[in-house]
Amino acid sequence: MIAALAFYAFAAVLVAASTMVVAARNPVHAVLFLILAFFNAAGLFLLAGAEFLALILVIVYVGAVAVLFLFVVMMLDIDFVQLREGFVRYLPIGAAIGLVLLAELLIVGAAWSVSPTAPRLLATPVPEGVTNTEALGRVLYTEYVYLFQAAGLVLLVAMIGAIVLTLRDRPGTRRQDIARQIGRSRRDTLAMVRLRPGEGMVVPPPPKPQPAGEAETAQGDGLSGGGRH
Repeated sequence: MIAALAFYAFAAVLVAASTMVVAARNPVHAVLFLILAFFNAAGLFLLAGAEFLALILVIVYVGAVAVLFLFVVMMLDIDFVQLREGFVRYLPIGAAIGLVLLAELLIVGAAWSVSPTAPRLLATPVPEGVTNTEALGRVLYTEYVYLFQAAGLVLLVAMIGAIVLTLRDRPGTRRQDIARQIGRSRRDTLAMVRLRPGEGMVVPPPPKPQPAGEAETAQGDGLSGGGRH
């Protein structure tokens, strides 16, 4: 009875937090709701007897991924109003994809059947003589190795997409010119100075910029003087 109440409590908070991740207008609040969702998902894993997945979810996703998301949202100057400008344009495509996913969930839910051995498997999820981590590794890297690699490719595509979305041209930004760095010679970067004992090297101060009016006056005087001569 206590396990059932804990399951429904974790599941309800998880669904609510997941909804707020999508519905929250403030991106910082969305990341905080995501962390709450991760913690409740870890609680569900503990109830299912998968303590390894629960710890991985807390350590890796809450301790690294979600904190990284929070730092990126807080430190980068991202114009979220500009990012949402194409929402109406891509709304039909997003609605079509959502309907396809909803249809798949309905098909899976209609064909769902509970095995009579499921309660016994939940009571003893780990085979005798094998730890939970070892049992998970055997299944993951033998029967589901191709799906595991496919999940890695999906994460790689998501990472590249995140980099492309945040890499935008901003006025006044100094960027790295690799061709200029490689093509420069030693004379452009190194100066050999011979100093006598007891003498120091005096660096001359940079020339002071002249005001625009004085510079134009000096230039005009030089041109007029050249014309008279």
